[in-house]
Amino acid sequence: MTQPGMTAMSKEMQDCVEACMSCHSMCEETMSSCMQMGGQAQMQVMRALMDCAETTRMCADMMMRRSPMSAEMYAMCAKACEMCAEACMAMPDDEQMMRCAEACRRCAEMCRTMAGATM
Repeated sequence: MTQPGMTAMSKEMQDCVEACMSCHSMCEETMSSCMQMGGQAQMQVMRALMDCAETTRMCADMMMRRSPMSAEMYAMCAKACEMCAEACMAMPDDEQMMRCAEACRRCAEMCRTMAGATM
């Protein structure tokens, strides 16, 4: 049930929130996996995972509360997701990294679509 004065979230916005939350979870899981690897995990990859996890969570939160800054956040989130996907691709033999890269790319695509849409 929506609050008085708040419009219901569009299907596209709901899909984007889900993509952001899925990406956030995947980045968190991948960070845990990297920590277990020890020295194998590069700091650049860890930074990208942290930035992406935080950005996707914030983007989803802003969409859900209909923040007037969402449009700018979509663009930043898409960029963080693309950077994270690229960082994960540095370890192509790692299944977790490849799943994370896929989640990041999907989220980036959804955010780019939302950036072009009006709320």
